[in-house]
Amino acid sequence: MNVYSFPPFIGDGSRILILGSMPGVASLRAHQYYGNARNYLWPILYALYGEGRKPDESYEEKLKLASDNGIALWDVIASCEREGSLDSDIKKAVPNDIPGLLERYPNVKTLVCNGTKSYAEMNKHFGSHPEIMQRKILRMPSTSPIPTKDYRGLDDRLAVWRVLLDI
Repeated sequence: MNVYSFPPFIGDGSRILILGSMPGVASLRAHQYYGNARNYLWPILYALYGEGRKPDESYEEKLKLASDNGIALWDVIASCEREGSLDSDIKKAVPNDIPGLLERYPNVKTLVCNGTKSYAEMNKHFGSHPEIMQRKILRMPSTSPIPTKDYRGLDDRLAVWRVLLDI
């Protein structure tokens, strides 16, 4: 099945661009970045920037929190073939124009790859592009709710994602 990513969520005040691979089924159905209630991205951003608030607010409020803190959202992959939500099932990936976006938004200084697939696809398609090379690139543990050997839940992922506070 062919799936397509969302338009970028970005503004002139964006300093950090969080790049996923491709939205999962729940996010695509909801038409929301990180729309799976079990995904850790929104709990991580609220833990870092939410001043004690919880991410049970509306999607618009979540986007406002991101925007207010200079965070933009997009995906490395524009379209692909995939059944289900797993990155390992992605086939025939077509990249988004990340260098073009960065040319239009020069205030973005840090690219945060949300997971291994995002990082691998970005490097495969754009690793030596000048717009990528002049920015800091962070490969972060995926915010997917699927446990891995190194990351079992929210707390261990949050410990690594805290680096965003230093940007």
